[in-house]
Amino acid sequence: MTFDKRTAEFLENLLVTPSPAGFEKAGQQVWLDFVRPAADLVETDAYGSAAARLDVDPSAITVMLEAHCDEIGMIVQYVDESGFVYINRVGGSDPGIARARKVFIHSRDGIVSGVIGNTAIHLQDRENNKLPKWSDLFIDIGASNREEALGMIRIGDPITLAEQFEFLSDDLITGRALDNRIGGFVIARVIEILQLRRSELAVNVIALNAVQEEVGGFGARMMAYRYEPDVAFVTDVTHATDTPGINHKQHGLVKMGKGPVINHGGANHPAVLEHFEQIAEKTGIPLQREASGSRTGTDADSIFYQKRGIPIGLVSLPLRYMHSPVELASVPDILQLTDFLAESVLALQKDQKFTLFE
Repeated sequence: MTFDKRTAEFLENLLVTPSPAGFEKAGQQVWLDFVRPAADLVETDAYGSAAARLDVDPSAITVMLEAHCDEIGMIVQYVDESGFVYINRVGGSDPGIARARKVFIHSRDGIVSGVIGNTAIHLQDRENNKLPKWSDLFIDIGASNREEALGMIRIGDPITLAEQFEFLSDDLITGRALDNRIGGFVIARVIEILQLRRSELAVNVIALNAVQEEVGGFGARMMAYRYEPDVAFVTDVTHATDTPGINHKQHGLVKMGKGPVINHGGANHPAVLEHFEQIAEKTGIPLQREASGSRTGTDADSIFYQKRGIPIGLVSLPLRYMHSPVELASVPDILQLTDFLAESVLALQKDQKFTLFE
């Protein structure tokens, strides 16, 4: 691991602070506290998206670095007469991996711990082995009836899985919500790097940590409309498809530990991708490639069509086991992604244009 103590503590705090979509305030505060000393200005909007700005030259172009801060999760839907808590999903949570897991319900009075119930194998109906639906899942918080349960939690409280962040080795990290808290970590570090190398910087920079990507890309949409940058570099995670059981003919091949991934097709602007290719050649940072026939499934889809159109390029971190409590990523990939984005910004010219026609 090559993070200094302060940076490592920021990464851990960012990853362990719950921020399900629609409930991102605590995680955004961690991000703001870290990035504020390096930024010329920090701003937030009504829904909690946060931006750190470097205002270099009012006559220069502005580049937006964008990641999303929210994570998938669950929400309290109903409490039955016996005090069991029924739930619904927030974002793309998978009911198939939810049973028999410890969870945290984030109530007004603090965290209430519970477990998602799972009938013992001895008692299961062997003929009914279908994957559960969300309406089948319930949380046991130890309440004896509905009244007691509603004294502890209420309808609409957000829920996160209890799994936390850890290093599997010096080069591997695992936990929930690496998607896309790692992106927020990366763009915050890029702001620090750019401030240190400010004499080389010719353009204005906005680092945007957006809310509600997992439920529709709404935070990025609002802030891209507000700022209308000249170009946007979007960073998120993408599927590392180098584990057993994945069809490469269908999903392509992306390997963890082999560097950042640029996305071709969809919202990605050819001129921005060419800029990325030039940076890779100049720096020697390895790039992997993936294709999107239509949507990228990221905030890039929300940003590119705002107002007159914003040229974007998506560069991603390979991630194994996405949308699970054991997401797995490579530390060298994270460092290379950070360096790649910083160099991509530093190479921009004051009046650079990203167009298809002269």
